[in-house]
Amino acid sequence: MKQHQKMLLGIVIGTVAGIAANRLAGGSPWLDWVVTNITSLVGQIFLRLLLMLVVPLLFSALVTGVCELDLKQLGRLGLRTMGYTVVVSSIAVLIGLLLVNTLQPGVGLSEEARALAMKGTSSVKAAPSPSDTSVPSLIASMIPTNPLKAAADGDMIALIVFSLIFGLGLALTDTPAVRRLRETIQGLHDVMMRLIDGVLRLAPIGVGALLFSMMARLGMGVLMQVASYVGVVLLALGLHMFGVYSLSVRFLGGRNPLAFFRDCRLAIVTAFSTASSSATLPTALKVAEENLKLPRNVSRFVLTAGSAMNQNGTALFEGVTVLFLAQVFGVQLSLPDQAIVMFICVLAGIGTAGVPAGSIPVIAMILGMFKIPPEGLALVLGVDRFLDMCRTTLNVTGDLAAAVYVSRGEPATVSDSEGSRLEPESSAS
Repeated sequence: MKQHQKMLLGIVIGTVAGIAANRLAGGSPWLDWVVTNITSLVGQIFLRLLLMLVVPLLFSALVTGVCELDLKQLGRLGLRTMGYTVVVSSIAVLIGLLLVNTLQPGVGLSEEARALAMKGTSSVKAAPSPSDTSVPSLIASMIPTNPLKAAADGDMIALIVFSLIFGLGLALTDTPAVRRLRETIQGLHDVMMRLIDGVLRLAPIGVGALLFSMMARLGMGVLMQVASYVGVVLLALGLHMFGVYSLSVRFLGGRNPLAFFRDCRLAIVTAFSTASSSATLPTALKVAEENLKLPRNVSRFVLTAGSAMNQNGTALFEGVTVLFLAQVFGVQLSLPDQAIVMFICVLAGIGTAGVPAGSIPVIAMILGMFKIPPEGLALVLGVDRFLDMCRTTLNVTGDLAAAVYVSRGEPATVSDSEGSRLEPESSAS
């Protein structure tokens, strides 16, 4: 069986068994003992394995992602790509947060059900709250005086800022020692990805145990919230893909949006089927050069960097998921808190791995920052594979839209295979 099929089997078994246990023995002492001492324990081990890898994964991914920009040689392309990524990702997260606050998919559980959901949940260490909440103080607190202490305290904003600055320093420095350091950090990232893959192999058991615990306590009461959550995510993804990208392609890229989506069909289908931006990269490069007729130097740079950094769909998904689980567990997030969530999602989208389920460790980290029980991830993991396919489609389409924007105004390049000039505007209609 493939990994996602095993995950689906674990989800089905955990959900059905939990609902059956709730119907047959809900509230009984022996069921409470099983949930507390067996299934919750298994789920906690799975969650802690994920959280254990967050800091080294986030650091190595952000540093290597910034290094790939090669700012010394491609400063203009890098700045245009980075600026576009930050703005469009911010719009994506903002759309998600507005829809969650408006439609409130996580609201509706009774207080009794919420108390049962909170029972036995672990508390991940939250980031320290600043004593001075003024804007200048909050901006200053983003710069860590001690990055190791920031990581140990769970201050992920400071860690993210340090990682971006460190990556920028590596990109601007070219010595043999620095090149070896880049390879070392890339090796750290490769190790973390292998460990994440190993932890996710335990996901069928861990997620099944978490879902059994949740359903044994709540029964069918939480399934309506999950369905509403899926609907909100799909609505947000659709608005961003066909609204924001259409406007971007038309007004920033000077192209016909219908022609753009038609030319990108192969990449869109590949992204949906693989749920991996990295695996779709060869297809996206082919589409950019052969269908969109973009300059090769621009498309290769933007799409290669974008497959690791321009994760609009992932940033949107992370923001919606955090607010949804906050609503489910009755955790009130103020507007400043939601602004922090938005900021983290935009920056973490730069470092989220372009592989299936790559955003799960980041979500777990954000949940811990705001004292939202990470056990709620079981509800999300139950539908994550389908949503992963959808948000990856948005990510890849966003990479191609970014390439269209960056290529506009760039000089045409000569195709190695055809020896002819490829004009960026040739497929505008």
